Amino acid sequence: MVVFENRVDAGRQLARRLASFRGRDVVVLGLPRGGVPVAHEVAEFLDAPLDVIVVRKLGVPSQPELAMGAIGEEGARVLEERTLRHFGITDEQVERIEERERSVLEARTARFREGRQRVDLTGRTALIVDDGIATGSTARVACRIARQLGAARVVLAVPVAPEEALGRMQEADEVICLATPSHFTAVGYHYRDFTATEDDEVIRLLDAARRRHQVQLPGPPRPGGAVAGGAVDEDVTIPAGQVRLEGHLSLPSPGSGVVVFAHGSGSGRHSPRNQHVASVLRQAGLGTLLLDLLSPAEEAERANVFDIQLLAGRLLAATQWLRGRPGAGNAPVGYFGASTGAGAALWAAAEPGAGVAAVVSRGGRPDLADQRLPQVQAPTLLIVGSEDTEVLGLNRWAQEAMRCPTRLAVVEGASHLFEEPGTLDEAAGLAREWFTRHLAPVQERTEGVTR
Repeated sequence: MVVFENRVDAGRQLARRLASFRGRDVVVLGLPRGGVPVAHEVAEFLDAPLDVIVVRKLGVPSQPELAMGAIGEEGARVLEERTLRHFGITDEQVERIEERERSVLEARTARFREGRQRVDLTGRTALIVDDGIATGSTARVACRIARQLGAARVVLAVPVAPEEALGRMQEADEVICLATPSHFTAVGYHYRDFTATEDDEVIRLLDAARRRHQVQLPGPPRPGGAVAGGAVDEDVTIPAGQVRLEGHLSLPSPGSGVVVFAHGSGSGRHSPRNQHVASVLRQAGLGTLLLDLLSPAEEAERANVFDIQLLAGRLLAATQWLRGRPGAGNAPVGYFGASTGAGAALWAAAEPGAGVAAVVSRGGRPDLADQRLPQVQAPTLLIVGSEDTEVLGLNRWAQEAMRCPTRLAVVEGASHLFEEPGTLDEAAGLAREWFTRHLAPVQERTEGVTR
């Protein structure tokens, strides 16, 4: 049973459940590696500092994926006595496995701590976040470590876990879990996308959180999703003619460039790929607006999914709504389109007075904008996978038809959905560079030319 699209989706759902922690003296602690993307979303929503507690599972010798215990920083250790007895595991086997895992733990701790001071937990609430728990061994070790480091209160928050494991969680003062499936097999079974998190991503998220917290002054949350420093992170409803569109708006600071996402056929604001790209853009200081361009009833009519003019009109309506928002009225706006959404983005950008500052297409169909392409003035980046040969040809044709500054970037080894390892990250990085260059405030762009 799938509960979450990916870790970003899980983090956002968990963050809303934890809204009562806003304005309190909280430190969010992610468990590397998979727990850190979830924790990052929570920390961003709560405007709280983000750090890690490094733990390592001790796997059963014959079944390494099954935990018989866990170890962590500060010498913490938890053993599952029932598992040890069931498999007849000796003290010597435990010591041998612990020695091996301890060396890995120390190396990983050194990497994650390089150039970063541990966030002081003394007298504060430690909010420990993972992407889910199975046996609970690593979570229990993390709770012990937080306590040893001086936390006054320890709260464990996870998206999914079995009831049995939660019942054994005596180390936490409070446990918050969104889903406890009756038939729990493994954490990954409850995610549509459970791609492994790499060390580099953990470091990138920690750095982004540190930068965000350095520039934002602490303060109480503001109504309607506003957080400290004028930032906004909230679900929104956007009027578009006779319908209302559902979306999610994130504004890191007033005046920041905002990227509006136009999804492709069969996806929407919960698209894990668009959410991943949006998270990369937010880490670069850009705002994002993820939205459904069709109502649920309209999506049932398949023809609407390919009605580029209709989708473009919805995109323009969302842009007009955005420009009426406090803190976004004068912000430069860009469009990010995927698949058919790229055609809609370019159609909308060609509208006189649209005032779009930049467009990025990922695996897009810019050819669907057809006769509108020569009217597009916004600098446009076309990102296509090298294995997506038919769409690559269509993008080359579209580039020839356009009169604005354009660039075609081919991601080697990527297919249409950028599912191959590292390809979506590369596409997101290209989008980040394009938007940060073209969505800088007018004054900054002018200064960049004159210097």
